[in-house]
Amino acid sequence: MTSSPRQPQADGRPDSTDSTTAPGGESARGYLLDNARVEAGERFVQLAELFDGVTRGHFDRLGVKEGSRCWEVGAGGTSVPEALAAAVGPTGHVLATDINPSWLTAGNGYEVRQHDVAADPAPEPGTFDLVHARLVLVHVPDRARALATMVAALRPGGWLLIEDADTALQPLACLDESGPAQRRANRLRDAVRELLARRGADLRYGRTLPRALREAGLVDVAAAGTFPVGGPACNHLEAATIRHVRDELLAAGLSDDTEIDAHLASIHAGELDLTLAPLISAWGRRPA
Repeated sequence: MTSSPRQPQADGRPDSTDSTTAPGGESARGYLLDNARVEAGERFVQLAELFDGVTRGHFDRLGVKEGSRCWEVGAGGTSVPEALAAAVGPTGHVLATDINPSWLTAGNGYEVRQHDVAADPAPEPGTFDLVHARLVLVHVPDRARALATMVAALRPGGWLLIEDADTALQPLACLDESGPAQRRANRLRDAVRELLARRGADLRYGRTLPRALREAGLVDVAAAGTFPVGGPACNHLEAATIRHVRDELLAAGLSDDTEIDAHLASIHAGELDLTLAPLISAWGRRPA
């Protein structure tokens, strides 16, 4: 399921954003793809297209149903809170939080709060049937603290579902490096990964999730991976990401205008079979 982001202001930013903050609780110095850019809304739409079906499947498997209480951490866009609200119905409760919640739409069946998962205490501790975060903790340097906050919010028997990328597990933009355009795409993917690492992202975090959930005291831990390859959503996401970080790539000397423009032209021409890093979904239950 996808949903439209809120309309940006005249300067290209969504309403009420703070360019010094980022999802999950880190400053812009620690998070490259901050919410304060219009490209963030484009990325939310494409990530929803690529991964919401997978995420909703996990919600069903973990027993989200009419009357459930759910906390969506670092929600970013509206698609996952809306899916949870539809699943829990009027007798349930969905809380969607983000340190910068300006892309969220209050009144669509879920509550919106500003919350820093790496610094603030758990809201309504010990009450949630499900706590979920997607593509959040990989960017949060104090991941252990954030994870402990989410565990504290679970009721006994409640489930924690964490979904995060592992860009070191599969670092390529084009698996079939068949020509100059594909090699250029892979060079730029390396450059973006370098920017992420400089900002404190853990490029190997996804593979550690099962162990991290066990060490947090959860039981019945399991995991699965998703690996999209090619298609319009991958193309649109890549273009939005490159536009989002263009200035940072140039400032760091990791690319130049000629290379970036050529890459965007190749995406627009449909010349590339772009892929993403695997999304690792891991879940565990708080002991009763």
